[in-house]
Formats: sequence, C-alpha cells, structure tokens
Amino acid sequence: MVSVTQKPSGAVEASAPGRLGFVVFITAAAALGGFLFGYDSSVINGAVSGIQEKFGVGDGVTGLIVSSALLGSAVGAAVAGRFADRYGRIKVMKAGALLFAVSAIGSMLPFSAWDLAFWRVLGGAAIGIASVIAPTYIAEVAPTKYRGRLASFQQAAIVLGIAISQLINWVLADAAGGDTRGRLLGLEAWQWMLGICVVPAALYFVLSSAIPESPRFLIQADRLDDARTVLAQVEGEGVDTDARIAEIQGLIASDHRPRFRDLLGGRFGLLPIVWVGIGLSVFQQLVGINVIFYYSSILWQSVGIDQSNSLLISFIGSVINILGTVVAILLVDRIGRKPLALIGSAGMAIALGTAGWAFSSATGSGSNVSLPDLQGTVALVAANAFVLFFAMSWGVVVWVMLGEMFPNRIRAAALSVAASAQWIANWAITVSFPSMSRWNLSATYLVYAACAALSIFFVAKFMKETKGIRLEDMG
Repeated sequence: MVSVTQKPSGAVEASAPGRLGFVVFITAAAALGGFLFGYDSSVINGAVSGIQEKFGVGDGVTGLIVSSALLGSAVGAAVAGRFADRYGRIKVMKAGALLFAVSAIGSMLPFSAWDLAFWRVLGGAAIGIASVIAPTYIAEVAPTKYRGRLASFQQAAIVLGIAISQLINWVLADAAGGDTRGRLLGLEAWQWMLGICVVPAALYFVLSSAIPESPRFLIQADRLDDARTVLAQVEGEGVDTDARIAEIQGLIASDHRPRFRDLLGGRFGLLPIVWVGIGLSVFQQLVGINVIFYYSSILWQSVGIDQSNSLLISFIGSVINILGTVVAILLVDRIGRKPLALIGSAGMAIALGTAGWAFSSATGSGSNVSLPDLQGTVALVAANAFVLFFAMSWGVVVWVMLGEMFPNRIRAAALSVAASAQWIANWAITVSFPSMSRWNLSATYLVYAACAALSIFFVAKFMKETKGIRLEDMG
C-alpha cells in the first residue's frame, strides 16, 4: 500500500520561495486527477434526462447507471496504493489518465444502457485511483507548514471539475436548443457531455509526464541518483541529499508495511481510530451532497423548472461550491479541522431541513409538478446554502483528515478502508435517490438533514484535531 508516513518524503521542507513555487506546481499537476475526479463523477448530472429518454429506462436503472461509476471507484481506491508502491506514483497517474480517456470515448458512443454502465464503471476506477494517488503524492512533497493548504488542492480541483462539467453541460444543452437530446455535429448533446472528458484526461497524462516521481518511491526503488535530483528540486541545491537519502533509507528499512489485520484489535473489530475514519467518510456522503452534483438537473425539473434553467442552476451551485472550498483552504490551517467540521455540520443540518420543508409544498405530478413562489425561492437558497456549508467544511476537512489522522504503522491501510467506505456510502445514496425522491422528496431531504445533525455529535465526541501535528507524531 502507499505509505505517506515519513517526514523526509512526507513533509518536505522547502528552503526557498522558489522551491515552494515548484512544489506548488507539481502539487497542482497531481491535483489535476482531482479535476477529472470532479468532472467525470458529476458530468452525468446533465446527461441523465437524455439517457433516460434515449434508452427508455426508469428510476431504478437510472440510479444504477449513475451510481455504477462509484462501484468502480471503490475498486480503484482499493488497488491504487498497492500499484503505486509497486510501479510508482507517476505511472499510476498515467494509467488513471488513460482510463479516464477510454471511459469518456466509450460513454460518448454507447450501444445500450448497460454498456454505458460498463464504461462508467471503468471511469469510476480512474476516479478511485485519483482519489488515492493525488493525496498520497501531495503529502509526500508538501512542507508541513503548508500541508493543509496544499492537501486542499485536491478538493479545490474536484470542485473546479464539477463546476466546469456543469458549465459545459449547460452550454451544450443551450447550443442544442435547450434539449440534451438535441443534435450537435451528428451526436446528441448528452453524448458530447460525457465525451469531452477526454480533453482533460489527455492533459493529465501530459502533466503527469512532466512532474518528478516521489523521492520516497525513488529511494525505495534504489534509484538514488534520481532521488538526489528530485530532493534538490524540492528542497534546494544546498540540501545534503546524501544525508537525506540515508535518513529515508533508514526509515524505509524500519517501516512496517501496513496490512488489513493491523487494523484489528478494537472492541468492535477494528481499532477505534479506523472507525472514526470510516465514520467521517460515511457521514460525508450521508448528508446527500452528491445528490446535488449527480441529480440536481432532474431534481429542479421535478419541481417545475425547465431543462435549460435547471442546468444553469446546477452550474451556479458548482460555483458556490468553489467559493466555499476557497474559504476552507484559507481556514483549515488557521482555525483547525474540527471547528470547520462542526460549523459545516450545523449549517448543513439547517439548510437541508429548510429544503425539506420547501419541497413539502410541491403540487401536481409528472411533468406538471411545481412549487409556490416562496417555497421555490427558499428551496433554491437552502440547496445552495447546503452546498456552501459542505464545501467550506466537510468537502475539504475529510480529505485532509484521512491523510493525517492515522498512526504511521496503519496509515495506508486505514486510508484505503476509509476511502472504500466513502465510495460505498456514495453509491448507496446515489442509487437510492431516484426512487426515494419519487416516493417523497421532502422526506428524503429531512433524512439527509438528520444525518447532518448526527454528524455534529460524531465530530464533537470522536474527532481529534490534527492541525499543526506532524504526520510521524500521529498516534
């Protein structure tokens, strides 16, 4: 599994502003995987109605198609660490880029709903790889002082990918006459939505080829000359690279390669800290955030807003998501992870409860559903407030915490388990939403609100602050 535990490669200290600038560049390049993560996982939002009409599928099959990527994500997250330790971080990044590209082309040209689901699973595997490999690489080159902010690049890239996907969806639908089944250059608009992901995938492959391999992996692979070059690049020409390599070699020699059985031993099977990581991952999904990113277009259509405007609203929500993420990046190393999580939980609970109340006023059925003007406005404001509170807290905090909170000896294994739990919870919420919302949209949002309220107590009781603590000092 990928190890991100040692200070020599896990918390590189830049000796000059120019070196920090280089670290920022390679961090941003690695985080492009996060951009593809966000783009590929949310682009389906705009394509859902077109897919339903094209293949004549109902809520159940729609949920399976949308959520199929998440099953692939769980597998990708589970194997990424082992492959990265065997073949290197950069090669795994390139493999992820190729999977994104192949999935985009296949999804753009499906023969049926079921082979579309297959291509989405393949893209999901790439998403899972990106969810593990980018934070790992970033942690291995980030100075301790800036680790929280640099680790936040991953989430910033994710929300930017979500925003760009929603913007492209809206532009394509508008160009096709406001209909996702409208034709553009011989294909329907929804097909272009899914296929355009090949462009950032190609860029990701190119940038992955331009950044250096992790110093820790190079030393582990006995590529010492390459390791000296990279260490000089990230730490400065004046660093004693031989001493640094010797230090890392000593740590690697004594390093315990974490295995699943190392996570056992607590009252309920797993160690308590592992359960906390799983809890953070699961709560991040149980609040229903990905319902907004995967289904917002049909959500707003279900309460009387036309297709083009629903896509525009989805884009506005993704912009708010970016703004909230910027706030989190600015605050995560200042006020800490736990206060941000508590603020976010409280805000999400109120916003979701308000949205649930607003949706209870929906009248009509089928294509004639509508909300009264007051409740419609309240629903829009509440949904966007929910996105804001999530983005400025749990969207960033959970990814930062999962990279920091576990002790050295179990960090990689525990991170893989927590990340897999996150994808499974994401899948459960995503596959269930179409049927739940058809049953009772208001009650569905009240369930999410209850989960947000429960997360307040979870954070207060079980989550420990990691601000300012070195990775090797976590215990």
